[in-house]
Order: sequence, then C-alpha cells, then structure tokens
Amino acid sequence: MGKMRVAVFASGSGTNLQAIIDADIQTIEIAVVFTNNPDAYAIERAKKHNIQVEIIDHKNYKTREEYEKHIIKVLGPYKLNLIVLAGFMRILSTVFVRAYKNKIVNIHPALLPSFPGINAGRRALEYGVKYTGVTVHFVDEGVDTGPIILQSVVEIKDEDTEDTLLEKIHEVEHRIYPKAIELISSGEIEVIGRRVIKKS
Repeated sequence: MGKMRVAVFASGSGTNLQAIIDADIQTIEIAVVFTNNPDAYAIERAKKHNIQVEIIDHKNYKTREEYEKHIIKVLGPYKLNLIVLAGFMRILSTVFVRAYKNKIVNIHPALLPSFPGINAGRRALEYGVKYTGVTVHFVDEGVDTGPIILQSVVEIKDEDTEDTLLEKIHEVEHRIYPKAIELISSGEIEVIGRRVIKKS
C-alpha cells in the first residue's frame, strides 16, 4: 500500500501542522497545505518543508457553497485520501463534507460531546469541570459530532486560567493528532456506526 496523500487545512499559526510534520509519519505524504488566510504563518511552515501550498481567500466568494466547490476543484488533482483540519477556522458545509465523506478529520479542545463549538476551554473553566481534554474525530455534517478516533484527558487545576489551560491542551493536541493520523493511514481502524474500532 502506498502512502496516504494528505491535505492539511490551517488558518493561522499552524502549530498542529508543525506537530504533524515533526512526527514524520511514514504512512503519509503531506501533498498540500491549504489555507483561507493569505497571512497564515502555516504557509511559511509548509514552504520551509517544501510542501505545496494552496491559498484561496473565502472573502472573494459570495457564498460558502461557491467557495467550497472551488476548493474541491483545486484539490482534485492532488488525489487526496485524507483532509486534516488543523486550526482551520471555517465550518465546512455539507457540499464539502459529502465530497470527502469519512475522509476529513478534526481536532477539538474538549472531550466531546462536551463543549462543542468555539471557546471550549473557556466554557470548561466557567462550567467548573475538573477534567477536559482533546478529541480527534471524523467530520460529519454536524458541528463536532462525527465519530471519535482518539481522546486524551487534561486535568483542570484550581489555579488554571484560560491561557494555562489552552497551553496544556495544545501540548496534548500536538501529541495525539499525529497518532490518530497514523492509526488512520496505517489502516488500523474502521468506522462502524458511531464507533471507531481498532482492527484486531
């Protein structure tokens, strides 16, 4: 089996992209880094490692659907097996999700199904939970509702602020995202209903 061809989507600094690059996963090839933000530092990270970059600014399109159809067209020649959302700050519509069914993964800074959506760390603190964490999941047509691949727990200490908590969460993200991608790309897991099962 050849290497899995992966696109990493990022809108900002690209620290998760860097963690994936640094993990040097032998079962994947990062075919392209895609961004909607021409100023994203993720672009520099990709160029430094000679990874192809596609920049398509969403502001130039009237509708989300029109924008996503253009992305699908641009990505076609890359023959992608997996799309990794790594700090991509746009919610993908059904148009895109259906085009890449069960081929999109995301990382979320909480233990789903708790605290879906934005500001998950802040909401966990405000709610007073003692533990939060990180979830890697397949993307479906809902917001943070797809089948869960990996989860890891982060303890919330009394003295934690949103910043210190996010620091701990990011540390865990950088560890488990490459691990989840490796599980997928080496064919070790399968999705049965809502459950992601490790093949025996």
